[in-house]
Amino acid sequence: MLKTLMNEIGEYKKDTILTPVYTAAEVLMEVLIPYVTALIIDRGITAGNMDAVLVYGGLMVAMAFASLFFGAQAGRHAAAASTGFAANVRKDMYRKIQDYSFSNIDKFSTAGLVTRMTTDITNLQNAFQMIIRMAVRPPLMLVMSVFMAMTISSELSMIFVVAIVILAFLLTIIIANATVTFNNVFRKYDALNASVQENVSAIRVVKAFVREDYENRKFTEAAVNLQNMFIKAEHLVALNNPAMMLVVYGCIISLSWFGAKLVVAGTITEGNLTSMFSYVMSILMSLMMLSMVFVMISMSTASMKRIYEVLTETPDLQNPAEPVMAVENGDIDFEHVSFSYKQGTGEKVLKDIDLHIHSGETIGIMGPTGSGKSTLVSLISRLYDANEGTVKVGGKDVKDYDMEVLRNAVAVVLQKNELFSGTILDNLRWGNPDATEEQCREACRLACADEFIEKFPDGYNTYIEQGGTNVSGGQKQRLCIARALLKNPKVLVLDDSTSAVDTATDAKIKKAFAETIPGTTKLIISQRISSIEHADRVLMLYRGHVDGFDTPENLLKTNELYQEIYNTQIKGGGDFDQPSAA
Repeated sequence: MLKTLMNEIGEYKKDTILTPVYTAAEVLMEVLIPYVTALIIDRGITAGNMDAVLVYGGLMVAMAFASLFFGAQAGRHAAAASTGFAANVRKDMYRKIQDYSFSNIDKFSTAGLVTRMTTDITNLQNAFQMIIRMAVRPPLMLVMSVFMAMTISSELSMIFVVAIVILAFLLTIIIANATVTFNNVFRKYDALNASVQENVSAIRVVKAFVREDYENRKFTEAAVNLQNMFIKAEHLVALNNPAMMLVVYGCIISLSWFGAKLVVAGTITEGNLTSMFSYVMSILMSLMMLSMVFVMISMSTASMKRIYEVLTETPDLQNPAEPVMAVENGDIDFEHVSFSYKQGTGEKVLKDIDLHIHSGETIGIMGPTGSGKSTLVSLISRLYDANEGTVKVGGKDVKDYDMEVLRNAVAVVLQKNELFSGTILDNLRWGNPDATEEQCREACRLACADEFIEKFPDGYNTYIEQGGTNVSGGQKQRLCIARALLKNPKVLVLDDSTSAVDTATDAKIKKAFAETIPGTTKLIISQRISSIEHADRVLMLYRGHVDGFDTPENLLKTNELYQEIYNTQIKGGGDFDQPSAA
């Protein structure tokens, strides 16, 4: 884990190395200053030698400025190293997530990935900065201070040894208990972020059903749980200070008592005793800082593990060693395909699907909710891999293609349409970054999106808010269809993507497809008879298996499921925006 994360330092190795170097120089100056203070007292003030006071005083000032310079340099390089390290981790995590298949993303959850890329990386950044600076400073300060104290008086230094043992024992108990609590804290962040994400993304539904109070209570509960756990952890960490003060004052009293006797006996000088008081504070403050380093490392350990999981997760879908780089046509073949979202343990969503679709055909796909319609088309563009059987496009197994080539040849307008912040042209060019404005206009004409775009004051330069909140559901669907058409696909999948469009516009879109892209295989998932009644064939799915696959006319004669849907919609009352046939 550490090796993987240390590789993220990258171009910031120089800053990472210079930080402890400057920190060591800063510590050296700080440790020597009390020694020079003793010289000022003993050789200057006590001896009545003002020249010595000026010389050693000037040396002390120079050392103080040197310490200030080294400290500033250490801080500058530490900031550059830690922020650069965090930026590299964040970039690599983001790239890794882009390579994930849907099953990988399902494993972590969206809220979990957001937490790992924000809170967890911030924790890791803080820990890294503390390690390269604070983890160097306290040990050096401790060792050098003990050495200087031993040089002055080995007898009085034994007070430090006893103090170090006592404080180390107390801090170990505190940190051990705090670490357990901190490890539990970060597991609560996912729940908190999930609550925020769900509420914000569905704010219209929340307001429509007047559920603000409920959502507030849910968020407050998650926030309070997190708060209570942090308070518990911080209460434990707060014990560091009284433990520190107990040992510090004990050392000061002991030094005063035993040091005074040694001064009277002439064993040490007043200046040396003054230096010992400085060193005792340096030693104990070093231990205090070390304890905080351990706490920070403990806090970041859970974050490190969560980040490591993302960086080392292997995408379920991989390109073959020698991928096929072109899709010849829109032929689609399912050869005894079965699929389960939880391979080996879950119930099969698709069961022994065996069907063959010719290039250029228009295929309607219908069936009850949960019958596997969206799952079926997801296998064509290899968003998931079949557990059993083979899916072919253009006569070749989808696993043999380069995934980018395959997905460019299979355009999918998913059930949940997404637009991104930017102009309409920016969104359309997701389908083809090099598309001209004329090509964008033609795609919008085919998708019947031109009629509302031209009514906007800024036309195709109209700014789309994040998530497409400033356009209607039907407008969003038509823009997504136009975006898919710009890919010039061999296969076009419309997954219930005209559900918010009136039947007249829906019919115009289908007619434009038939006339303009006759060679493209079109798969239309819909719950409306009017959307698929002019398809070449209709696939009826029921509980994950093929219930019928024939022309609409033949299914009306032979398939009970199609008959039921037809009679309910056409004879019963018509589609939602069409009058009934009666």
